[in-house]
Parts: sequence; structure tokens; C-alpha cells
Amino acid sequence: MPKQLLLIWAIICTGIISYFCLTDSGNLPAVSIPSIDKIVHFCFHFGFTISWILFFKKELKGREADDYKAYLISFIFSVFFGITIEILQSALTMTRASDVADVLANTLGAFVAVFSAIGFKKQIDKI
Repeated sequence: MPKQLLLIWAIICTGIISYFCLTDSGNLPAVSIPSIDKIVHFCFHFGFTISWILFFKKELKGREADDYKAYLISFIFSVFFGITIEILQSALTMTRASDVADVLANTLGAFVAVFSAIGFKKQIDKI
């Protein structure tokens, strides 16, 4: 798959996550599943990290230790993105607040994504 398409996909994922994390919570459907917020944060950052890993693996292809750089860059990007979103929720919205537990869920999602990508390296390398 061309790296430009992977970049577009990663940017679209980033935009969708940004929208849903920064939109007025009154505009989102109410769901009464315990810890659903943390599950959503985990899933968002799992997908976010995988999307950026796919892009960075193509971008860095042929360079020394390119796979591990792709994993590390994507993980760090996801963690900092998650922290930034949490700060923006407090600064820009009236219905959202920063939550350290959300940052932990984001980080765990990114961590699991990296180790999943390592585990499925052969399949990912075919993309």
C-alpha cells in the first residue's frame, strides 16, 4: 500500500479521535456500560498507534532499525497526543475534564498496539 494512503488514513484516524474527544459530551449517545469511557480511550489509541505504525514502517523502510523506530515513534506520538487531548478537554470544552485514568487507558492502548504489531510483524510487513 502506498505510504501516502497510509498517511491519509493515519491523519483521518487522528481527526476522528480528536473530534470525538473534544466534542460536547451532550452530543454523544449515553451508554450505561461500566468503564466504557476507558475502553473507548484504549480502543482509540490502539487504532491510532497501529495506523501510525503502518505509516512510519513505510516512511522509514530501508533504514537501520526502522521497525523499532516506527514502534517507538508511534508509541510516543500516541502518548503525547493523548495527554494533549486531555489538556484540551479541560481548556476548550465545558462538558469535558482531564482525567489521569484516561491517559493511562490511552497509554495502555498504545502499548498493546505496539506489542500486537510486533506479534503480527509478518502480516503487517505485507501491507
